[in-house]
Amino acid sequence: PVDNGGADACRAVVERNGQEGVNWVHSYVSADKHTTFCVYDGPTPEAIRKAANRNGQPVDQITEVRVLDPFFYA
Repeated sequence: PVDNGGADACRAVVERNGQEGVNWVHSYVSADKHTTFCVYDGPTPEAIRKAANRNGQPVDQITEVRVLDPFFYA
């Protein structure tokens, strides 16, 4: 929810993630609100799984990526 309850919930997730050294960057939610794609920065995939478990969130797949910046070549 977009209210104090939602803000409190997000702060709690950020705090629990921090216990594993994980940072929640942002998430994408499908139009039907049944699927989310979340971007996290963390030391290891296992740390991300542990943080998700602490938050009661499922993790179906983790894909390690690197930043591709189009301005690198400019």
